[in-house]
Amino acid sequence: MPRSSNATFLVELALDGTTALAVYKPERGERPLWDFPPGLFRREIAAYLLSEALGWGLVPPTAPREGPYGEGSLQIFVSADFRQHYFTLLEQPDHREALQRICLFDLVANNADRKSGHCLWVPGDRIYAIDHGLTFHAEPKLRTVIWDFGQEPIAPTLLEDLRRAIEAGLPDALAALLDADEQRALKRRARGMIRSGHFPVDQSGLRYPWPLV
Repeated sequence: MPRSSNATFLVELALDGTTALAVYKPERGERPLWDFPPGLFRREIAAYLLSEALGWGLVPPTAPREGPYGEGSLQIFVSADFRQHYFTLLEQPDHREALQRICLFDLVANNADRKSGHCLWVPGDRIYAIDHGLTFHAEPKLRTVIWDFGQEPIAPTLLEDLRRAIEAGLPDALAALLDADEQRALKRRARGMIRSGHFPVDQSGLRYPWPLV
């Protein structure tokens, strides 16, 4: 997949005569970053586990796998309408609730790279969120295109999902992928959103990724 920042491969899965497509991101193909440690693929897996713990089903199934280029993440490929992305989906009122859920997820996961094209719409199914290698940092790193809900109240059902997940404690599989500071920061962000009850506003106007789409 040549436009990806890191080595990303579309692969075919096969088991007992059944095939499917998946996206394979090996650690060996990651470009070094000054502010994130190696092993970004683990954050892809952690994002899936957080989405499942919240019961939101935002992230396609993602698991660790040893592939042709070594250890990495394997995520089911979403056959979406790739003409659509966050900015086009936002124009349709029916998608507003789903996009707010992604917004809240990014706030809690501290997503440093939510581009518009990372929101995938599968007609008749749902909106998925992909590309979560730059998440869960212990320091504030939020960069996202989703600022359209600033100051709006967060749906009580979403806040209850957050509260339930935090009170239950992080699943062992998720906690194993984050260090102690990252775990504490994740819980702190979730509790902060519960206390606030509103989507934040970017007063600086600088918390956007590039490119936007």
